[in-house]
Amino acid sequence: MNAILSLAMALLYAVTLASCSGGSGGGDGSANGSVSSSGNTNVAYIAMSDSMPAAGNPDGNYPVPDEAMEVDTSFPDNVIGDGTPGSCTSRAVVDAVAQGGIITFDCGPDPITITMEETAKIFNDTGPEIVIDGGGLVTLSGNLERRILYMNTCDQALVWTTPRCDDQDHPRLTVQNLTFINGHAGSTTGSAGGGGAIYAFGGRFKVINCRFFNNHCASIGPDVGGGAIRVFHQYHGLPVFVVHSTFGGRDDLGNVGSNGGALSSLHSSWTIINSLFTHNRAVGYGGNPTQPGTPGGGSGGAIYNDGLTMTLSVFGTRIEDNECNQHGPTIFFVSNNHTGTLEIGESIMRNNINHSNHPWEILPGISGHSDTVISLDDDSIIE
Repeated sequence: MNAILSLAMALLYAVTLASCSGGSGGGDGSANGSVSSSGNTNVAYIAMSDSMPAAGNPDGNYPVPDEAMEVDTSFPDNVIGDGTPGSCTSRAVVDAVAQGGIITFDCGPDPITITMEETAKIFNDTGPEIVIDGGGLVTLSGNLERRILYMNTCDQALVWTTPRCDDQDHPRLTVQNLTFINGHAGSTTGSAGGGGAIYAFGGRFKVINCRFFNNHCASIGPDVGGGAIRVFHQYHGLPVFVVHSTFGGRDDLGNVGSNGGALSSLHSSWTIINSLFTHNRAVGYGGNPTQPGTPGGGSGGAIYNDGLTMTLSVFGTRIEDNECNQHGPTIFFVSNNHTGTLEIGESIMRNNINHSNHPWEILPGISGHSDTVISLDDDSIIE
């Protein structure tokens, strides 16, 4: 890569990160009976057990498009483990993910939890298709010490592969049949923070048949979020697919962040199908822009979706018992240029709690601009 191109890409990366501080909301920042923003130290470790909720909404039957179906991993490029639990180590996961391709696990016949001693990182030149398939037996734990999985097409350390790192079609990462637990992105705020379990910037990303329990990111700040997942800039604005996956599912298993207890994104669309979101919490307060005397955040108990032209589509999904301190205990959806579209079909959204005196709602539990284009079917319940 010549020096001129390197300089251009460095400038692009800086501009891209600077642009990821958008977001606008209403209200005066006051909260009543707020949920705790317990900081980044006072969080409880959760051990895996057979009693954990299953992946997905058990009542969700919405049709799944071909591009969001599970990927065939019958012929893997890399296999983690040699058939024994002891062979499935953090180092083996990190090394396999760095090599890319189709990745599976061979850790024996029983469920296993692999405690990550290092964040596994996607290298941008190892795809274009990268699939990590846990076979329904593998849990990756961040041990409340680190983020579990990191992808960033604009991170030079992970290899720049195009002159438009914020809008390239690879890597195309799929995580499927995995559980992510006790991930923690630390107290970093801004565009580098968020995504307690997974951070995905650029390329394409989808989640199929996965579970996310007790993942955390920074608890305050206007521009940080995604207790479980944070996403930026998908290729050509194409959506992130989340299919038949569970975020929380029990009162002690919810994911927590300043904004977007489960999911947070900037300039990205989502299509969420047959999934379950319960007991996730947005624990910041003061909104965005930050109100005087507050640290900011607290919006999107389950989902925080912010940016320009984007679509949030939620089908066959149940969102219940999530909480926020500012706006949108169910969903915070703000298209800054007022061109975004919110689609809801065959979904149930109820019993989500807003602790603010200024809910700024366009539908019960959903915050956004009053002119947001909304498509809502008669089979959905929003209350």
